[in-house]
Amino acid sequence: MIGGTSHSFHDKISYLYELQRFLYLGNMTTVASRIEIKLKTAFSPAELDVVDESHLHAGHAGARPQGESHFRVRIVAEAFRGQSRVVRQRMIYKELADELTTDIHALALDVQAPDEK
Repeated sequence: MIGGTSHSFHDKISYLYELQRFLYLGNMTTVASRIEIKLKTAFSPAELDVVDESHLHAGHAGARPQGESHFRVRIVAEAFRGQSRVVRQRMIYKELADELTTDIHALALDVQAPDEK
């Protein structure tokens, strides 16, 4: 329920999308939080871990002084069932396209379907 009334699945997805836009456009989140919001909205994962590993790369090429440039993501979602490793990665890259062109320098992915855990 959103706002105390019953809503359809489409309404809930629209609500999540609008919330994501508000948080993103309002610049109220970290890069890691935006990654998490986008992947949760797109894939409704059973498991999701987003780890900022930027501190391990301080001083290296591509590392930003403020951090938040190197991430490791582990995601388990039904959406990945039957998809190849390359297709799964492309699905993630599509959702994080904005961040990959601006904030993210490196992204390590572990993408699984629920029965592969």
